[in-house]
Amino acid sequence: MKEQNQGLRRHKLLPKSIAKRIPKLYSTENTKAKDKKIYVKFFSPYSNYTWYVAEYDGNDTFFGYVEGAFGEWGYFTLSELAQANTNGLPLVERDKYFKPKKFGGIK
Repeated sequence: MKEQNQGLRRHKLLPKSIAKRIPKLYSTENTKAKDKKIYVKFFSPYSNYTWYVAEYDGNDTFFGYVEGAFGEWGYFTLSELAQANTNGLPLVERDKYFKPKKFGGIK
């Protein structure tokens, strides 16, 4: 199914087809960081921030790796990413060409 454009972003930040593949929160907590599979990559073309999603609660909360001023594993929300904007333009995009891979293959 072709993805529909969504507002100024021109794509859905998290399509259902991708969301349903992401493991539930805490389901990979015993997996080494380098072996955790990353399912989605969000980024800001206006900064050096990138968010890598490893788990999702199915509603709003992600667990993954955030790269910016420094990198760390932690929680972030879809609503915060979706609402981040400057002058009405979205600050966060989804890398539409990202293919799921182990975190060790990214870092």
